[in-house]
Amino acid sequence: MFQSTKSPKDAPDRETHVEVEFEQGIPVGVDGKRLPPVELVELLNRLGAANGVGRVDMVETRQVGMKSRGVYETPGGTILFAALRELEMMTLDADALHFKRSMAMRYAELVYSGKWFTPLRDSLEAFMVKISEYCTGSVRLVLYKGNVIVAGRKSPYSLYLQDLASFGASSYDHGDATGFINLFGLATGVAAIVHRGIKVDAGQTPEIKAMAGFHKK
Repeated sequence: MFQSTKSPKDAPDRETHVEVEFEQGIPVGVDGKRLPPVELVELLNRLGAANGVGRVDMVETRQVGMKSRGVYETPGGTILFAALRELEMMTLDADALHFKRSMAMRYAELVYSGKWFTPLRDSLEAFMVKISEYCTGSVRLVLYKGNVIVAGRKSPYSLYLQDLASFGASSYDHGDATGFINLFGLATGVAAIVHRGIKVDAGQTPEIKAMAGFHKK
């Protein structure tokens, strides 16, 4: 069934390394060489196909509602998706990252349905351009027998700060987490007390006692 990709078992027994560069979320180069979009995808298609990357065999729901089996080959797309996803993990904060991914699904649905020339698709495009403003950098990948493995990433807009993120000594005061945990779990604690009739004993924390006291009032 597969026409362009090698079977992973027939792929080379050595790794293929590739680095993809992005500017504001758009792929612009491979291994330090700037390429126009079509040439870039064609190059990644060749690299991915040679390493058994990008095979998809799935049961899907068509637009009219019926289930069908779809078999696809998308080696270049698989590589680009993995690279961009990793770059976004570095350059987008949690709220932006989660919302972009949900909007990406809606965007894809519109395109799949043939609704490219619509106000909604056009508006989502403007959102994607803005949200990708700082998605600039490069991601190193290893292609090996059907797998795409992230080997490195860099960006001038990386939100990862090693000193801040360290689990050891850092500029971050880990004691600050206590208050956050108490507040973040407040709604869950109240719901448990109300729904389950939990009795508060002397061994429980002041926060739980306070929640129980508030409920009694």
